[in-house]
Amino acid sequence: MATHNDIGQWGENIAREYIASKGYAIVETNARIGKKEIDIVAMHHSRIVFIEVKTRTNSDFDPLDAIDTKKIRNLTRAAEAYVRSRNIPHEVQFDIIIVSGTPHSDHTVTHYPDAFMAPLTTH
Repeated sequence: MATHNDIGQWGENIAREYIASKGYAIVETNARIGKKEIDIVAMHHSRIVFIEVKTRTNSDFDPLDAIDTKKIRNLTRAAEAYVRSRNIPHEVQFDIIIVSGTPHSDHTVTHYPDAFMAPLTTH
């Protein structure tokens, strides 16, 4: 039986193939920024795109429910640090990709481009 990490890795592989077929250029995968990780960093239409991938093997709940306010805040903070550390002058976009299925069955890919805006931060 595949482990949680195996399923997640399989889903990320499917997501990479999918976005490459849509014209995205993959810059980095599993980018670590401190304790946070960005699943996929890509370029598309002069934008840097940070992609969160969720893989689900059943339909007991909506995978978008896993993208809560805390997850969005962590992803946007990681993206902010990523852009700052690399001095990237591009517009930023956040996408979500849901992969449903298993490595041994049919699967579907649902892509939510520009899924959310980065929340405003105050200092």
